Amino acid sequence: MISRAVNVIALAGVSGFLLLALAAFGLNTWLNSPVNLATDKILLIESGDTLSKIVYDFSSEGILRHPTLLIWYAQLTQRDQLKVGEYRIPAKISPEGLLDIFQSGQVLTYNVTLVEGLTFNDFLNILSKQEKVVPSLAGKNFAEIKARLKIDIEHPEGWFYPDTYQYTAGTRDVAILKQAHQKMKTVLDEEWANRADNLPYKNAYEALIMASIVEKETGVAHERGQIAGVFVRRLQKGMRLQTDPTIIYGLGDEYQGNIRRKHITQKTAYNTYVIDGLPPTPIAMPARQAIHAALNPKSGNSLFFVAKGDGSHQFSETYEQHKQAVQKYQIDQRKKNYQSAPSQPSQHQTKE
Repeated sequence: MISRAVNVIALAGVSGFLLLALAAFGLNTWLNSPVNLATDKILLIESGDTLSKIVYDFSSEGILRHPTLLIWYAQLTQRDQLKVGEYRIPAKISPEGLLDIFQSGQVLTYNVTLVEGLTFNDFLNILSKQEKVVPSLAGKNFAEIKARLKIDIEHPEGWFYPDTYQYTAGTRDVAILKQAHQKMKTVLDEEWANRADNLPYKNAYEALIMASIVEKETGVAHERGQIAGVFVRRLQKGMRLQTDPTIIYGLGDEYQGNIRRKHITQKTAYNTYVIDGLPPTPIAMPARQAIHAALNPKSGNSLFFVAKGDGSHQFSETYEQHKQAVQKYQIDQRKKNYQSAPSQPSQHQTKE
């Protein structure tokens, strides 16, 4: 009798073990079998989303069977916490693979390029057009923007480094601009610490102003040092900078593509044909190369330059040489252009 009872218990134990083994095998097979997803799917997990919500959404879409089982398994293996972000779900992924992706934090990233030579308003406009960026600064004045960025500057121009920034879906424009501002401060501090001697700047901010002018005047990269050298020597000699980009910046919306004679004499805080020294703020966002040039200008004697029309410039030491260059590259070329295309306007591009 006792022997029979033992046999029954043993048989029950073996049966139970077999059932558990079969259940484990079935679970493992299901966990590693592909879900019903024919193509990759982009999934955005937002703050407040739970695994239950995501899994049951997948179930209602016909992608995943047995959603409750996956939730139970995730809790058992302590993988039920989600990391916020946008994920690419590969086609035919397994339920086990879904949990791995959710735990990985390997969210999709995007890039936005803020180009050197653009203005702060240009940067805001670029960010507002990024589909995955939340534009929280649209329509705000600079006082409000400054408060949101938590930065202590009087004017935004020049203070945000032009570069390519990586972000994830749902990133606010504020976060990207904070990165750009911090990078500009770092670059400016580094370049200021390694500046040349006897420069006509009271502080690093004045160097940033000069760098923005160099950035706007440079058509070819190797001329940055030469252009900075001309402007530095003009400041040292008490000459006006007489640079067209400052006129354009000072005109704002009034500028319609051409600098006219009236604009050259028009009084604005930025018109360096009228004011002495530097304008009150930068006129654009300079990159490191322009900042380096402003702080390490190329030595020489040139005090003038004129655009050749191909992006480069002719540099001159004397006003007489400069007038000859203007005649060759501006006046004569203007006449030639007029003969071939009389309706095409020309621009004032001399430094006198």
